[in-house]
Amino acid sequence: MWKGSVGANDSACVGEGGQSLSPGKRSPTRTPAPGALPFAGRRAALLGQIQLDVMTNNSPAEPQIAVIGAGIVGIACASYLQRDGHRVAVLDPLPPGEACSFGNAGAISTGSCVPMAGPGLWSQIPGWLVDPLGPLSLRWSYLPHALPWLLRCLRAGRPDKVEAQSKAMHALFARAWDAYQPLIKSAGAADMLRRNGYVYVYESEEAYAKEAGAWRLRRARGLPMEELGADEIRQIEPSLAPIFKRGVLLSDAGHCINPQRLVQVLAEHFLRNGGEIRRARVTDLSTGATGVTLSTEAGTFTVPRAVIAAGAWSHQLAAKLGCKIPLETERGYHATLKNPGVAPRLPVMSGEGKFLATPMEMGLRVAGTAEFAGLDAPPDYARARALVTRAKRMFPQLCDTEMSVWMGHRPCLPDTLPVIGAAPGAPNVYFAFGHGHLGLTGGAATGQLIADLVAGRQPPIDLAPYRADRF
Repeated sequence: MWKGSVGANDSACVGEGGQSLSPGKRSPTRTPAPGALPFAGRRAALLGQIQLDVMTNNSPAEPQIAVIGAGIVGIACASYLQRDGHRVAVLDPLPPGEACSFGNAGAISTGSCVPMAGPGLWSQIPGWLVDPLGPLSLRWSYLPHALPWLLRCLRAGRPDKVEAQSKAMHALFARAWDAYQPLIKSAGAADMLRRNGYVYVYESEEAYAKEAGAWRLRRARGLPMEELGADEIRQIEPSLAPIFKRGVLLSDAGHCINPQRLVQVLAEHFLRNGGEIRRARVTDLSTGATGVTLSTEAGTFTVPRAVIAAGAWSHQLAAKLGCKIPLETERGYHATLKNPGVAPRLPVMSGEGKFLATPMEMGLRVAGTAEFAGLDAPPDYARARALVTRAKRMFPQLCDTEMSVWMGHRPCLPDTLPVIGAAPGAPNVYFAFGHGHLGLTGGAATGQLIADLVAGRQPPIDLAPYRADRF
């Protein structure tokens, strides 16, 4: 049974992709640049108040399942479990969508099937590391900690492994649109997802040729795509600078116009239907004859089942069950430009810069980069400003006078695949984490799969590639 009472004043530690912060403090990962304006609208403010009011109340019925994590993956898991008739409680020290789900690039990338250690990657890394505007950064003081993970990632780049990882990525992420439909339809959020594709652009034939192996993998998975020349690129997106020689349109991809609000709307629907969200920091968990016992600073909770969807902190909780998961935080940055002066109709991915420029209801978001520096190091917002510098080359008319910058923690595993399934040795605990750059794309599909496992249904895809004991 639930023991103790957890309210909104519990201190924060575990959340999907965000940093720790004390109650009442602004998240350090969402610091506005000088002159920046807040993007909170009336609906977001209302949702925030509803969440605070409801989350401090105890549910009249004890939950059957606790979901740890209130990002898109956790809320999707909770939503699908609720649809199956379970009483579900979500635990997170932050309100829904306040961590990594707040600041992602917004892509629904159904064509993501190229692992991090895929073809052509390692030859480009040295150049990226010495480029101050480059897409990859490593704080050298963190290298001893990151080295084992980086070596695992290198070993995952063998051709036979890359092919298997690519197939598993496609099996999961190609389900995104179908998996989101029931959730957004019932929550009244269908207008928040746009299935209008996005385009890769390259400034040179050489840059495009370096990624030939990646495009071979995408073609092998049968992705709908259209190769573009310079004139066709300008026709699709006239606001782009006339510097791009090659492009590829991925027509089945799309984007979310506000990733944080999507999570908030789904969470609001979950609450209206009897779900519970508690602002609680889970510090420990264990399994026993009575179920899964979760420890927080305010007391302990025992429930029949639990789902760990705590983003970049998930491996710390998995370790409490004796599961060693090689999860690393890949820190990502964004800059959101409120009045950008340009209005691209679809997201644009820079082939050289590895960043995505996404039109959103808050303006234009430029997101990307990968920084290895751990969970505790302070943000380096020069990384976000570097994104804006590159975006100005992409969009010559871009205006950055009203801008906010952000950093979040992507939960990454060395083979790019998330962990989805029952915990080894603890069949009443389920893992749903490690989606890296693709939490928004894979969130709803992961929620469906977790609900299938809890219900004893046969999942629609083979879950062996995502098992926790594969490392």
